[in-house]
Amino acid sequence: MRLKSLLLLVGLVMSGALTLSAKVNKKPAPWERETKMEAFVDSLLQKMTLEEKLGQLTLFSSSWDITGPITNNNYVEDVKKGKVGAIFNAYSADFTYRLQKENMENTRLSIPLLFGYDVIHGHWTTFPIPLAEACSWDLEWIEKSARIAAIEATSEGLHWTFAPMVDIARDPRWGRIAEGAGEDIFLGCEIAKARVHGFQGDDLSKTNTMLACAKHYAAYGVAQAGRDYHTVDISNRELWSTYMPPFKAAVNAGVATFMTSFNELDGTPCTGNEYLLDDVLRKKWHFDGFVVTDYTSIMEMTEHGNVKDEKEAGEVAINAGVDMDMQSGIFNDFLPTSVEEGKVLTSRIDEAVRQILKMKYRLGLFEDPYKYSDVKRAKKTLMKPEFIKASRELAKRSIVLLKNEDQILPLNKNIKKLALIGPYVKNRRDLVGTWSGAGKWEKAVTVMEGVEKAVSRKTEILYAEGCKLFGDDRSGFDNAVATAKEADAVVLMVGEPHDWSGEAASRTDLELPGVQPELVKEIVKTGKPVVMVMMNGRPLTIDWEAANVPAIVEAWHLGVQAGPAVADVLFGDYNPSAKLTVTFPRNVGQIPIYYNMKHTGRPMDPNQKFTSKYLDCPNSPLYPFGYGLSYTTFDYSAVELDKTTMGANDQIIAKVKVSNTGKYDGEEVVQLYIQDLVGSVTRPVKELKGFKKVFIPKGESVEVEFTITAEDLAFYRKDMSYGVEKGDFKVFIGTSSQEVQESQFTLTQTAPIAEK
Repeated sequence: MRLKSLLLLVGLVMSGALTLSAKVNKKPAPWERETKMEAFVDSLLQKMTLEEKLGQLTLFSSSWDITGPITNNNYVEDVKKGKVGAIFNAYSADFTYRLQKENMENTRLSIPLLFGYDVIHGHWTTFPIPLAEACSWDLEWIEKSARIAAIEATSEGLHWTFAPMVDIARDPRWGRIAEGAGEDIFLGCEIAKARVHGFQGDDLSKTNTMLACAKHYAAYGVAQAGRDYHTVDISNRELWSTYMPPFKAAVNAGVATFMTSFNELDGTPCTGNEYLLDDVLRKKWHFDGFVVTDYTSIMEMTEHGNVKDEKEAGEVAINAGVDMDMQSGIFNDFLPTSVEEGKVLTSRIDEAVRQILKMKYRLGLFEDPYKYSDVKRAKKTLMKPEFIKASRELAKRSIVLLKNEDQILPLNKNIKKLALIGPYVKNRRDLVGTWSGAGKWEKAVTVMEGVEKAVSRKTEILYAEGCKLFGDDRSGFDNAVATAKEADAVVLMVGEPHDWSGEAASRTDLELPGVQPELVKEIVKTGKPVVMVMMNGRPLTIDWEAANVPAIVEAWHLGVQAGPAVADVLFGDYNPSAKLTVTFPRNVGQIPIYYNMKHTGRPMDPNQKFTSKYLDCPNSPLYPFGYGLSYTTFDYSAVELDKTTMGANDQIIAKVKVSNTGKYDGEEVVQLYIQDLVGSVTRPVKELKGFKKVFIPKGESVEVEFTITAEDLAFYRKDMSYGVEKGDFKVFIGTSSQEVQESQFTLTQTAPIAEK
């Protein structure tokens, strides 16, 4: 009897334990997690001193030396004193663990540190620069690139990336054009959402997801004269029509953080701009994350001249809506006095701290501050074979074929003698491009290595460097010319150094650097079939080359798998499908030039002097937005609309048949543009409103369909209300912004439209 009772008791206990375990392990609903988070943060805030709160609002950089990570002694002391809430430029599982341990064991409240870093286009496994990725027009692969970057970066203890950069950029003199999606608003919004989703995944508490950061808020990409950090002066209409939409798209995608930009806007530096940070971001868009400054940008407001000293700069920034100060330490140094003087309210500081603590909670750092710093996971994760394979796949999808006279490409793998000439043939360091961060450039595969594996054993590869990427040394020209003459075809590898684009890398001359243009001319003189492959971070002015080099490939800076990806395209293992997302000017004098400019009252007439044109150059670009060739050819039918009138609540279906009329299977980016013929304010000549990337086997056709709604026709009207106006519209569908088929319809109603 006692045995039965004992067994029954054990059974009940085990049953209860299992039930309890199930309850404990059950994942709480999102609203439950948020409710618990709010209560936890409220409780923690009540325990914090002002100094501890200001520490949470402070982001400092770690120090690194040539052999690896080290910490500055003063910096470590700041960590121990709780005067730092986040650290950047610190990664690796070991290093972040040690820093977190210093923090957790020495601070009064043991609030975990947040580790951030510039994971821009990959971590150890670098992918193509963002501008190149955008040219793939492949949102799935762009998101996958960010996902892989997050998986690698988080394995090294990182919680936060300062990406994506969502600035619309239309001036190739600006080096940071390399970091964004190019010149178009619609595409920029789609890519912003894809990259935010890639970094953040579907659950921030997972150890392979990280906080994303939309930057640089706002209008950083339109700095005057293309000079980095320079003044921005645009109308409110231009701000809202062109530069704000990608930031709103990032908010809609749930981006966790925003970064302020260095520039001023309407006379106020963005880091102290209450309209941007509070009125728009918080109140209008209901952003529920935190705002960090760019590097020392609070301090730089004194140079802008809108504040008298750093103390006032700190007050203006925090009151405008900045939550975290990157690097200057101004909040720590001056806000205690500002609070005493009543110039900054404690409630505003609490609001900023709250947003930061909430993100740390969502990441799960309060449960386990060390969860991301996992040495074993890092070893299993970094540069996994499938990540390398993915880098190669996106790299080849990012390569744009600009010219292919007489179908020189693809090259025959059995070619007898192939000359590889130029400073990029054996170059390894520059392949990963700007902002490669932790990228292992030494593991990048060169073009020489990629080609050697692609060609047949019978092919003899000849090599000559010819010249360096920059400088005036022509001593290698003779050998390069002799090498070219000996070959059956020449692949000429030219471009920019990796650090000639990116931050603080503005240029006024966009030709190939150094004596590379001269080398190109000398090789072309040989009369051999020449394929010029460019590796660069921005559009270059290659007017002569476009007219005289038989084949031109825009390969950009492609990452660690650059060499194999270039070889895949050169020898036809991959049929190029990329399209330009930024216009290539003929010369610097045309800048700014982009596809969706507005009409002039005196459109160009070559027979009339007093019309809008240059005396020495056509108005047209060298290569337009959306342009890119394939080894096959595509034929477009006329555009069919299911009706020619629509109301504000209706839709129109636009169809086109695209036929592969060439000799190769291929992918085509089918692009939809719309033009509003008459508006209460002037409208662009056309605007991208949709695209579809389709695979079409040779000899076959596909029907591509787009749905046009009033949302696609909406704009900021004369009174700055957002909506549509009745009138006539043109629909363009085609292979680029210039090569299109067109039709027309009428919108019968004027109506307000909810902003996206």
